[in-house]
Amino acid sequence: MSDWRTLCRLEDLPEGESRGFDAPPGGFTGLFAIRRGERVLVYVNSCPHVGLPLELVPHRFLDRKGERIVCAAHGARFRIEDGECISGPCIGEVLEAVPVRIEGAEVRVPRDAGQ
Repeated sequence: MSDWRTLCRLEDLPEGESRGFDAPPGGFTGLFAIRRGERVLVYVNSCPHVGLPLELVPHRFLDRKGERIVCAAHGARFRIEDGECISGPCIGEVLEAVPVRIEGAEVRVPRDAGQ
């Protein structure tokens, strides 16, 4: 069995948008992905401030301009490229990044990501 699992197909994640994913079977925390060109960034869906999921509305992780990740619970803002909090109650803390592989048309993450 592979140590990696398919999160989604690249075509299911439009350029400049984000998408949330449920935790894997037996897991506790979901993931979310953001696409920037052919690059996909994936983070654990948990705010470092209090551990809550970042979004209230499904798949809505970005601000209106699509420039920052936003925690809907308390407004913390994070850089997309490295997940560092740049404003709000957790300044300097970072979202937990997940390694990503693009294999063919699939976005793959470690099997245990989100557990």
